Parts: sequence; C-alpha cells; structure tokens
Amino acid sequence: MMIPRVMQQELGDASREYPVSTVLGPRQSGKTTLVRMTFPDAGYRLLENPDTRLLATEDPRGFLAGCPSCTILDEIQRVPELLSYIQGLVDENSDPGQFILTGSHQPELHQAVSQTLPGRTAVMHLLPFSFEELKAYDIEPAAFELCLKGGYPRVWDRGLDIQRFYSGYLQTYIERDVQALMSIRDLGRFQTFLRLLAGRIGQVLNLTSLGNDAGVSSTTIRSWIEVLKASFVIYELKPFFENVGKRVIKSPKIYFTDTGLACFLLGIHRVEQVERDPLRGGIYENLIIAEVLKKKLNHGRTPDLYFFRDSHGSEVDLVVPEGRLLHPVEIKSAMTFSPEFLKGIRSFSNSVGDRLGQALVIYNGTDELGFRGVHVMNPLLHGGFDLDT
Repeated sequence: MMIPRVMQQELGDASREYPVSTVLGPRQSGKTTLVRMTFPDAGYRLLENPDTRLLATEDPRGFLAGCPSCTILDEIQRVPELLSYIQGLVDENSDPGQFILTGSHQPELHQAVSQTLPGRTAVMHLLPFSFEELKAYDIEPAAFELCLKGGYPRVWDRGLDIQRFYSGYLQTYIERDVQALMSIRDLGRFQTFLRLLAGRIGQVLNLTSLGNDAGVSSTTIRSWIEVLKASFVIYELKPFFENVGKRVIKSPKIYFTDTGLACFLLGIHRVEQVERDPLRGGIYENLIIAEVLKKKLNHGRTPDLYFFRDSHGSEVDLVVPEGRLLHPVEIKSAMTFSPEFLKGIRSFSNSVGDRLGQALVIYNGTDELGFRGVHVMNPLLHGGFDLDT
C-alpha cells in the first residue's frame, strides 16, 4: 500500500524552484517511495546497483548525459563525486527540476551537498511516518502501540515482526553506517552506549556520567552522539534561555527520532511493557516531540525546538517558537488531566511575559478542553497539534 507522504507538497514546490532537490534521512524512512510517487515520470537511477555505480564512477559525464531531463539519483552517497558534475550542468542550465537526489543522512554527504550545490538545491529531511500519514492505514493505533512500533514504513506496510525488524536495522546501522563514518573498534561497547542512551530519554545529557557507564571517555561519547545526530537517529533538544534571567542549565536533552528503535534498545517488546515501564513518561514524551519534529521537517521548516527549566526546577517539556511568540507544550502520558500539569507553564509564562503564545497540554486521555487559557488535548484523537507547523 503506497501511503502519501506530507512532504510531497514541499518536494514538488521545491522542484519547481530549484534545479536540484535533495531528500536526506535515516535508512528505510521512505525516501525512494517519496520521490518516485512525487515524480512518477522522472528517470530513475539507483546508485546502489553495482553496474549503475560503476558507470557513474568511471564516466560521470557520460552517465549524466544519458539521464532524462528530470532524473532521480537514488542513494547519492554511493557516488558523491557526481555532485561536482551536477554543479557544472546546473550552472550551464539553471532550469528547475533537473535532478532529485536521495541519500542516507551522513555528515560527509550533507557537507558535500552544502559545499557543492549552495543555492542550487533545496534540502529536505524525511523521517518515518507521522500521525497524519499513519491515518491512511484506516486504523487508530493507541499511543503506546505507536511508541512500540515506531513509524518506519516497512513495519506498517508489511506487518513485520518489530523485534526482527529493529534487530536487523540496528545491525545494519552499526555494521554499515557507523563504521563508514568512524572507526569503532569495540562495536559491543557502542551497542551498550546506544542502550544507555535510550535509558536516558528526556533527561539532561551528562557526558561524564554516560561515558562512565559505557566505559569510554566523554570525548568519545560526544563524537558518537554527533554521528547519531547527523544520521538522524537521535535529536538534540536544546534548552531555551533567551531573555530569561535565571537559567541554570545549558545541556541538551536527547530523544530518538523513532520510538520503536528506542523501545527495542530498552528491551521493550509488548504494549503492556510500555504501559508499565518506569520510562513510560519519557517514551511518550519522545513520541510527541518526534511528531512535532516531523511536522516541521515535512513542511520544510527549521526545527527550532527547545525545552525550558528555571532555577527553581520548574520545567516545560517543549517550547515551539512562532515569530516572537513562544508556545509552551507540557507532555504527560497520563489519561487523566490534572491542574498540576500547568505548573511549569505558569513559571514559563512569568519568565517570558507578553511573548507567551498558545499554551498546550498534550496527554493520553480522551477529553479535549480548555483550562485557564491552556488547550488540553490528545493529538491522536483530536486532529493534531494546534500550533504552527
């Protein structure tokens, strides 16, 4: 079943403005399906194919000369030297929509695209399915089922066993992508680090503590985190302290871009385990923050998202800027609303004054209501977020 992706609109618009459009993202997030659905009449060249890759490597000019006027070059990271030749072609002819590139998100690839095609390409980042996209399956998965399964298209398209899928995904990522990015002598230790990181979802990052538990230096931990960020496996949520006088924290929090992978790393294999796990609140928080991140990226927006904590320990899980306004979002896995959920929002309101935007409480209950100027809702039941994308 071919599920329409929200990013199709953004990708189509970009191709009408730029000679090159580039879609990056983690493995199996649906990049190939997205571009082929958006451009069904375009030529298609898969650079994972050994024969295609050999031709592109040995005769790049001849290879590109044989491409139709609009061509998809899938897995461009396999032949990054093509980017320089594409630059020459689009400098001679700047017509929009000539090339559609896809690639697994790697630091070298992103840097190569940025350096070789500045001003010539729109760059988009595709993550696994969002809530909106999953609606196409005509099902209404509960929040903790979504936490467990995650959003990778193949899990939903083919009804794959999630333990087998994420086990294979993890091995592929470690053995192929991570080793291609950096030399890791002890893969077992890196796997331990991944599991420890999953156990710290929603917590302020402490490199020293994480390094001690993983048995490596904090410098190594930082380099590993940078690789995971660049590969869009994790997302670093930074603290908000603009125009806030009292601030005691500058370290970020870490979330996974897919909760299914996080649950697998935590040894959680059934919905009942998610519901009972001590990290239930953090996993649900991760689900919602990943959804906001997807909404931003799917519409071509910069994901400038933050969390807030003041000197008294009052905290807001998510701060979403919109112009000069700041929307605070509190995220709770409980099914029953409590006025206590508003404590952090009140502190945030006192700190930012007239910059306060629409305050939102997201929880796992069934009622949608307004309480003291705060919108309380479950995005799985009530049509998504009431915030700017």
